[in-house]
Amino acid sequence: MKRQDFYFELPEELIAQDPLEDRSSSRLLVLDKKTGAVSHHVFREITQYLHPGDCLVINDTKVIPARLIGEKEGTGAKVEVLLLKRKENDVWETLVKPGRKMKPGARVSFGDGLLKGQVLDVVEEGNRLIQFSYEGIFEEILDQLGQMPLPPYITHQLEDKNRYQTVYAKHSGSAAAPTAGLHFTPELLKEIRESGVEIAHVTLHVGLGTFRPVKVDDILDHHMHSEFYRIEASEAEKINRAKETGHKVICVGTTSCRTVESAADENGRLRECSGWTDIFIYPGYQFKVLDSLITNFHLPESTLIMLVSALAGREHVLVAYEEAVKERYRFFSFGDAMLIQ
Repeated sequence: MKRQDFYFELPEELIAQDPLEDRSSSRLLVLDKKTGAVSHHVFREITQYLHPGDCLVINDTKVIPARLIGEKEGTGAKVEVLLLKRKENDVWETLVKPGRKMKPGARVSFGDGLLKGQVLDVVEEGNRLIQFSYEGIFEEILDQLGQMPLPPYITHQLEDKNRYQTVYAKHSGSAAAPTAGLHFTPELLKEIRESGVEIAHVTLHVGLGTFRPVKVDDILDHHMHSEFYRIEASEAEKINRAKETGHKVICVGTTSCRTVESAADENGRLRECSGWTDIFIYPGYQFKVLDSLITNFHLPESTLIMLVSALAGREHVLVAYEEAVKERYRFFSFGDAMLIQ
Protein backbone atom coordinates (compact mmCIF):
# COMPACT_ATOMS: atom_id res chain seq x y z
CA MET A 1 0.00 0.00 0.00
CA LYS A 2 1.53 3.27 -1.12
CA ARG A 3 1.64 6.59 0.72
CA GLN A 4 0.46 8.44 -2.39
CA ASP A 5 -2.75 6.35 -2.41
CA PHE A 6 -3.89 8.67 0.41
CA TYR A 7 -3.12 11.98 -1.27
CA PHE A 8 -5.75 14.66 -1.98
CA GLU A 9 -5.57 18.29 -3.10
CA LEU A 10 -6.23 20.77 -0.31
CA PRO A 11 -6.33 24.54 -0.92
CA GLU A 12 -4.26 26.22 1.79
CA GLU A 13 -7.04 28.67 2.67
CA LEU A 14 -9.17 25.77 3.97
CA ILE A 15 -6.72 25.11 6.84
CA ALA A 16 -8.51 26.56 9.88
CA GLN A 17 -6.26 29.03 11.71
CA ASP A 18 -8.60 29.96 14.57
CA PRO A 19 -11.23 28.12 16.62
CA LEU A 20 -14.88 29.12 16.20
CA GLU A 21 -16.40 31.14 19.02
CA ASP A 22 -19.07 28.48 19.62
CA ARG A 23 -17.39 25.05 19.65
CA SER A 24 -20.52 23.15 18.66
CA SER A 25 -21.30 25.36 15.64
CA SER A 26 -18.67 23.61 13.49
CA ARG A 27 -19.97 21.81 10.44
CA LEU A 28 -20.41 18.05 10.47
CA LEU A 29 -20.09 15.81 7.43
CA VAL A 30 -21.74 12.42 8.00
CA LEU A 31 -20.30 9.53 5.97
CA ASP A 32 -22.02 6.17 5.65
CA LYS A 33 -19.12 3.71 5.67
CA LYS A 34 -21.10 1.03 3.81
CA THR A 35 -22.51 3.10 0.94
CA GLY A 36 -20.22 6.14 0.85
CA ALA A 37 -23.25 8.47 1.05
CA VAL A 38 -22.57 11.85 2.67
CA SER A 39 -24.81 14.45 4.28
CA HIS A 40 -24.10 17.89 5.75
CA HIS A 41 -25.00 19.09 9.25
CA VAL A 42 -24.01 21.34 12.16
CA PHE A 43 -21.97 19.60 14.87
CA ARG A 44 -24.57 19.96 17.63
CA GLU A 45 -26.84 17.75 15.48
CA ILE A 46 -24.55 14.84 16.41
CA THR A 47 -27.24 13.92 18.97
CA GLN A 48 -29.40 12.57 16.10
CA TYR A 49 -26.82 9.82 15.58
CA LEU A 50 -26.40 8.78 19.23
CA HIS A 51 -29.00 6.45 20.75
CA PRO A 52 -29.86 5.25 24.28
CA GLY A 53 -27.52 2.43 25.23
CA ASP A 54 -24.73 3.60 22.90
CA CYS A 55 -21.36 4.48 24.41
CA LEU A 56 -19.46 7.64 23.47
CA VAL A 57 -15.73 7.26 24.20
CA ILE A 58 -13.77 10.46 24.92
CA ASN A 59 -10.07 11.02 25.56
CA ASP A 60 -9.70 13.17 28.67
CA THR A 61 -5.99 13.95 28.27
CA LYS A 62 -4.90 17.53 28.91
CA VAL A 63 -2.38 19.40 26.76
CA ILE A 64 0.53 20.85 28.71
CA PRO A 65 1.96 24.23 27.61
CA ALA A 66 4.98 22.28 26.38
CA ARG A 67 6.71 24.92 24.22
CA LEU A 68 9.43 26.81 26.09
CA ILE A 69 11.56 29.67 24.75
CA GLY A 70 14.87 30.12 26.52
CA GLU A 71 18.46 31.32 26.19
CA LYS A 72 21.57 29.21 25.92
CA GLU A 73 23.85 29.99 28.85
CA GLY A 74 27.13 31.51 27.74
CA THR A 75 25.95 32.83 24.37
CA GLY A 76 22.40 34.11 25.03
CA ALA A 77 21.26 32.45 21.79
CA LYS A 78 17.51 31.81 21.56
CA VAL A 79 16.54 28.16 22.06
CA GLU A 80 13.11 26.58 21.62
CA VAL A 81 12.41 23.44 23.68
CA LEU A 82 9.35 21.25 23.18
CA LEU A 83 8.58 18.79 25.98
CA LEU A 84 7.71 15.40 24.50
CA LYS A 85 7.90 12.72 27.20
CA ARG A 86 8.47 12.85 30.94
CA LYS A 87 11.11 10.36 32.07
CA GLU A 88 12.09 10.52 35.77
CA ASN A 89 13.58 12.99 38.27
CA ASP A 90 12.63 16.04 36.18
CA VAL A 91 14.23 14.57 33.06
CA TRP A 92 12.25 15.05 29.84
CA GLU A 93 12.74 13.89 26.29
CA THR A 94 12.54 17.06 24.23
CA LEU A 95 12.73 18.45 20.72
CA VAL A 96 15.21 21.34 20.62
CA LYS A 97 15.61 24.03 17.93
CA PRO A 98 18.28 24.76 16.86
CA GLY A 99 19.49 21.36 18.05
CA ARG A 100 23.00 21.04 16.68
CA LYS A 101 24.60 23.41 19.22
CA MET A 102 22.76 21.89 22.19
CA LYS A 103 25.23 19.08 22.89
CA PRO A 104 25.39 17.12 26.19
CA GLY A 105 26.40 19.51 28.95
CA ALA A 106 24.83 22.60 27.30
CA ARG A 107 22.65 24.65 29.62
CA VAL A 108 19.55 26.72 28.89
CA SER A 109 17.68 29.22 31.04
CA PHE A 110 13.96 30.10 30.85
CA GLY A 111 12.13 33.06 32.38
CA ASP A 112 15.25 34.79 33.73
CA GLY A 113 16.36 31.62 35.51
CA LEU A 114 12.97 30.61 36.92
CA LEU A 115 13.54 27.31 35.12
CA LYS A 116 16.89 25.89 34.03
CA GLY A 117 17.82 22.88 31.95
CA GLN A 118 20.91 20.87 31.12
CA VAL A 119 21.24 18.55 28.11
CA LEU A 120 22.15 15.06 29.33
CA ASP A 121 22.11 13.07 26.11
CA VAL A 122 21.08 12.97 22.45
CA VAL A 123 18.65 10.10 21.75
CA GLU A 124 16.55 8.72 18.87
CA GLU A 125 15.89 11.16 15.98
CA GLY A 126 18.09 13.82 17.55
CA ASN A 127 15.80 14.41 20.54
CA ARG A 128 17.52 15.71 23.68
CA LEU A 129 17.19 14.43 27.24
CA ILE A 130 17.11 17.53 29.45
CA GLN A 131 17.31 17.62 33.24
CA PHE A 132 15.31 20.58 34.61
CA SER A 133 15.96 22.42 37.89
CA TYR A 134 13.68 24.93 39.58
CA GLU A 135 12.20 25.97 42.91
CA GLY A 136 8.53 25.28 43.54
CA ILE A 137 6.09 23.16 41.49
CA PHE A 138 7.10 22.28 37.93
CA GLU A 139 3.52 22.36 36.56
CA GLU A 140 2.96 25.88 37.94
CA ILE A 141 6.21 27.15 36.42
CA LEU A 142 5.34 25.51 33.12
CA ASP A 143 1.91 27.15 33.17
CA GLN A 144 3.61 30.51 33.70
CA LEU A 145 6.37 30.16 31.08
CA GLY A 146 5.10 27.63 28.53
CA GLN A 147 3.08 28.11 25.37
CA MET A 148 0.63 25.71 23.75
CA PRO A 149 2.46 23.56 21.17
CA LEU A 150 0.18 24.31 18.22
CA PRO A 151 0.67 22.23 15.05
CA PRO A 152 3.07 23.68 12.46
CA TYR A 153 0.25 24.47 10.00
CA ILE A 154 -1.37 26.92 12.46
CA THR A 155 0.39 30.25 12.10
CA HIS A 156 -1.97 32.47 14.14
CA GLN A 157 -1.36 33.18 17.82
CA LEU A 158 -3.90 31.51 20.12
CA GLU A 159 -5.60 34.17 22.28
CA ASP A 160 -7.00 31.73 24.86
CA LYS A 161 -4.97 28.63 25.86
CA ASN A 162 -8.17 26.79 26.79
CA ARG A 163 -9.36 26.76 23.18
CA TYR A 164 -6.72 24.10 22.48
CA GLN A 165 -8.19 21.95 25.29
CA THR A 166 -11.36 19.89 25.30
CA VAL A 167 -13.91 20.96 27.93
CA TYR A 168 -13.38 17.56 29.62
CA ALA A 169 -9.54 17.66 29.67
CA LYS A 170 -8.38 16.24 33.00
CA HIS A 171 -5.06 14.34 33.00
CA SER A 172 -2.02 16.41 31.97
CA GLY A 173 0.47 14.88 29.57
CA SER A 174 -0.26 15.63 25.90
CA ALA A 175 1.88 17.55 23.45
CA ALA A 176 -1.15 17.96 21.16
CA ALA A 177 -4.92 18.12 21.67
CA PRO A 178 -7.29 15.28 20.76
CA THR A 179 -8.94 17.73 18.39
CA ALA A 180 -12.16 15.87 17.53
CA GLY A 181 -13.20 16.59 21.11
CA LEU A 182 -12.87 20.36 20.68
CA HIS A 183 -16.41 20.50 19.21
CA PHE A 184 -18.15 19.45 22.43
CA THR A 185 -19.56 21.93 24.96
CA PRO A 186 -20.66 21.09 28.53
CA GLU A 187 -24.27 21.68 27.43
CA LEU A 188 -23.97 19.26 24.50
CA LEU A 189 -22.40 16.57 26.70
CA LYS A 190 -25.21 17.02 29.26
CA GLU A 191 -27.81 16.61 26.52
CA ILE A 192 -26.08 13.44 25.29
CA ARG A 193 -25.86 11.98 28.78
CA GLU A 194 -29.50 12.77 29.54
CA SER A 195 -30.59 11.04 26.33
CA GLY A 196 -29.38 7.71 27.74
CA VAL A 197 -25.99 7.55 26.03
CA GLU A 198 -23.11 6.37 28.25
CA ILE A 199 -19.95 8.49 28.17
CA ALA A 200 -16.73 6.56 28.83
CA HIS A 201 -13.46 8.33 29.61
CA VAL A 202 -10.15 6.94 28.44
CA THR A 203 -6.75 8.65 28.53
CA LEU A 204 -4.12 8.67 25.80
CA HIS A 205 -1.37 11.26 25.99
CA VAL A 206 -0.96 12.49 22.44
CA GLY A 207 2.64 12.77 21.25
CA LEU A 208 4.04 14.84 18.42
CA GLY A 209 4.26 11.62 16.41
CA THR A 210 0.67 12.56 15.54
CA PHE A 211 2.07 15.19 13.15
CA ARG A 212 4.99 13.09 11.94
CA PRO A 213 4.68 12.74 8.18
CA VAL A 214 4.84 9.36 6.49
CA LYS A 215 8.10 9.63 4.53
CA VAL A 216 8.36 6.09 3.18
CA ASP A 217 6.63 5.04 -0.05
CA ASP A 218 5.38 1.74 1.36
CA ILE A 219 3.25 2.63 4.40
CA LEU A 220 4.11 -0.70 6.07
CA ASP A 221 7.66 0.63 6.54
CA HIS A 222 6.40 3.59 8.61
CA HIS A 223 7.40 3.57 12.29
CA MET A 224 4.77 4.87 14.76
CA HIS A 225 5.83 6.59 17.99
CA SER A 226 4.48 5.02 21.16
CA GLU A 227 2.01 6.89 23.39
CA PHE A 228 0.90 6.17 26.96
CA TYR A 229 -2.74 5.20 27.62
CA ARG A 230 -4.92 4.22 30.56
CA ILE A 231 -8.43 2.76 30.90
CA GLU A 232 -10.09 2.43 34.31
CA ALA A 233 -12.31 -0.53 35.20
CA SER A 234 -15.55 1.49 35.39
CA GLU A 235 -14.98 2.95 31.91
CA ALA A 236 -14.04 -0.43 30.38
CA GLU A 237 -17.29 -1.79 31.78
CA LYS A 238 -19.37 0.95 30.07
CA ILE A 239 -17.82 0.09 26.70
CA ASN A 240 -18.21 -3.69 27.25
CA ARG A 241 -21.87 -3.20 28.23
CA ALA A 242 -22.66 -1.33 24.99
CA LYS A 243 -21.07 -4.14 22.94
CA GLU A 244 -22.85 -6.89 24.89
CA THR A 245 -26.27 -5.27 24.49
CA GLY A 246 -25.90 -4.72 20.74
CA HIS A 247 -25.39 -0.95 20.95
CA LYS A 248 -22.74 1.15 19.24
CA VAL A 249 -19.37 2.28 20.53
CA ILE A 250 -18.65 5.73 19.05
CA CYS A 251 -15.10 6.98 19.56
CA VAL A 252 -14.38 10.71 19.65
CA GLY A 253 -11.14 11.08 17.74
CA THR A 254 -8.45 8.78 16.43
CA THR A 255 -6.75 8.79 19.85
CA SER A 256 -9.81 7.28 21.60
CA CYS A 257 -10.03 4.79 18.74
CA ARG A 258 -6.37 3.77 19.05
CA THR A 259 -6.75 3.43 22.82
CA VAL A 260 -9.67 1.00 22.81
CA GLU A 261 -8.31 -0.97 19.86
CA SER A 262 -4.91 -1.30 21.58
CA ALA A 263 -6.39 -2.37 24.89
CA ALA A 264 -9.05 -4.87 23.67
CA ASP A 265 -8.53 -8.62 23.77
CA GLU A 266 -9.20 -10.79 20.70
CA ASN A 267 -12.94 -10.83 21.57
CA GLY A 268 -13.13 -7.04 21.73
CA ARG A 269 -13.45 -6.95 25.53
CA LEU A 270 -11.75 -4.33 27.66
CA ARG A 271 -10.48 -4.40 31.22
CA GLU A 272 -8.65 -1.94 33.45
CA CYS A 273 -5.17 -1.46 31.99
CA SER A 274 -2.42 0.99 31.11
CA GLY A 275 0.62 0.87 28.88
CA TRP A 276 2.23 2.15 25.71
CA THR A 277 0.78 1.75 22.24
CA ASP A 278 2.29 2.20 18.80
CA ILE A 279 -0.70 0.69 16.98
CA PHE A 280 -0.85 1.67 13.30
CA ILE A 281 -4.33 1.28 11.80
CA TYR A 282 -4.59 1.21 8.00
CA PRO A 283 -6.91 -0.44 5.42
CA GLY A 284 -7.31 -4.14 6.07
CA TYR A 285 -7.47 -3.67 9.85
CA GLN A 286 -10.43 -5.40 11.57
CA PHE A 287 -11.90 -3.18 14.30
CA LYS A 288 -12.58 -5.05 17.55
CA VAL A 289 -14.43 -2.37 19.55
CA LEU A 290 -15.20 0.77 17.55
CA ASP A 291 -18.38 1.00 15.45
CA SER A 292 -18.44 4.71 14.57
CA LEU A 293 -15.91 7.52 14.68
CA ILE A 294 -16.19 11.28 15.20
CA THR A 295 -13.06 12.87 13.75
CA ASN A 296 -11.68 16.00 12.10
CA PHE A 297 -10.36 16.26 8.55
CA HIS A 298 -6.76 15.08 8.34
CA LEU A 299 -3.60 15.85 6.38
CA PRO A 300 -3.01 14.18 3.01
CA GLU A 301 -0.85 11.02 3.26
CA SER A 302 -1.02 11.04 7.10
CA THR A 303 -1.44 8.00 9.37
CA LEU A 304 -4.76 9.52 10.45
CA ILE A 305 -6.31 9.51 6.97
CA MET A 306 -5.09 5.92 6.73
CA LEU A 307 -6.95 5.11 9.95
CA VAL A 308 -10.25 6.58 8.74
CA SER A 309 -9.75 4.76 5.43
CA ALA A 310 -9.49 1.50 7.38
CA LEU A 311 -12.95 2.20 8.79
CA ALA A 312 -14.81 3.58 5.76
CA GLY A 313 -12.70 2.44 2.79
CA ARG A 314 -10.12 4.56 0.99
CA GLU A 315 -12.37 5.35 -1.97
CA HIS A 316 -15.29 6.47 0.22
CA VAL A 317 -13.00 8.65 2.33
CA LEU A 318 -11.30 10.34 -0.62
CA VAL A 319 -14.67 11.07 -2.28
CA ALA A 320 -15.98 12.49 1.03
CA TYR A 321 -12.85 14.67 1.35
CA GLU A 322 -13.33 15.88 -2.22
CA GLU A 323 -16.90 16.86 -1.27
CA ALA A 324 -15.63 18.60 1.88
CA VAL A 325 -13.16 20.65 -0.19
CA LYS A 326 -15.89 21.54 -2.69
CA GLU A 327 -18.21 22.61 0.16
CA ARG A 328 -15.41 24.68 1.76
CA TYR A 329 -15.21 22.76 5.02
CA ARG A 330 -12.48 23.89 7.42
CA PHE A 331 -9.61 21.40 7.82
CA PHE A 332 -7.31 20.08 10.56
CA SER A 333 -7.11 20.88 14.30
CA PHE A 334 -9.46 23.89 14.50
CA GLY A 335 -11.54 22.73 11.55
CA ASP A 336 -14.88 21.00 11.04
CA ALA A 337 -15.86 17.44 11.94
CA MET A 338 -16.84 14.20 10.30
CA LEU A 339 -18.92 11.30 11.60
CA ILE A 340 -18.18 7.92 10.04
CA GLN A 341 -21.02 5.55 10.86
